[in-house]
Amino acid sequence: MTYEVKIDVSPVYELVSSFMIYTTRKWVDNLDVGSEWMDQIKPLINEKTRHSFAEAAALPFTDYDILYAFAIERNGLDRIEDFLADLDERDEVSLLHKVKPYIDTVNSEDIVRIKKYYVPLLRTWNELYFKPLCSHYENLLQEDAAEKELLLHKMDPEALIEYASGGLVLEPHLPIQRVVLLPSIHFRPINTYYFYHGTLFIQYPIDIPELDEDEPPTYLVRLTRALAKPERLRLLRYIADQPKSLQEIIHDLNETEDQLMHHLMRLRVAGLLRVHLINNDTEKFSIRPDGASELQMFLESYIRL
Repeated sequence: MTYEVKIDVSPVYELVSSFMIYTTRKWVDNLDVGSEWMDQIKPLINEKTRHSFAEAAALPFTDYDILYAFAIERNGLDRIEDFLADLDERDEVSLLHKVKPYIDTVNSEDIVRIKKYYVPLLRTWNELYFKPLCSHYENLLQEDAAEKELLLHKMDPEALIEYASGGLVLEPHLPIQRVVLLPSIHFRPINTYYFYHGTLFIQYPIDIPELDEDEPPTYLVRLTRALAKPERLRLLRYIADQPKSLQEIIHDLNETEDQLMHHLMRLRVAGLLRVHLINNDTEKFSIRPDGASELQMFLESYIRL
């Protein structure tokens, strides 16, 4: 291993993530918050604000990579108001200097757009939605981060990354010097990652206690839903012997890329896939043995056999 691992936690990340999910609608159907969450937020937002958020959805999606980079370099500004004030008050050259080591291609135009659009919109989003939830979410995130920090001293970093992310495998020779592991609530059950210059940024979903013990636990529902399609069972059998790339799967299983991406997402959020990061634009998929073996355990636990 040639990289260091840092466990990071801040409500700033959760603010940015929740805003991104709401404005872009990206992955909503595969997230625990789902479309019901979108409906719950509608009464909180007036028509003018809703229009502003819709305009934000048309901005470059890569702007969120810049916002996350600013969050990584927040220098202890964990209060959302302080973080946003810092972005607002700093000059463009200073902000560009801060984010340039992460994203070589960022330019002054990008920084102007962040300051002009995202800072005021994130302030509004915080006041209307996130602020009342912040302390509760922060406690959950801090608890999980503390657990992962302890495990970092007991497990190999590669094993911790795979455990926390539910299946991300970092192959040798990745062009990174640092991995930033970040617990996430709104992105549950998806883990997301992004390659910055020299840094791999990973958001992993945290476990939240089930409120009703009589209802099937969420992780069991995900497993059974993922295995309900014969195409996914065939896919798991196909990748069981060795990791396969998306193009290999498309070629050998004769399915469209859109179909396979949907199947892979379902299997991934259920914890049944290992995603092997070969480099910053190549990944392969294999079965996650722990995920497959958990099905019987979870089922027996719920049914109380």
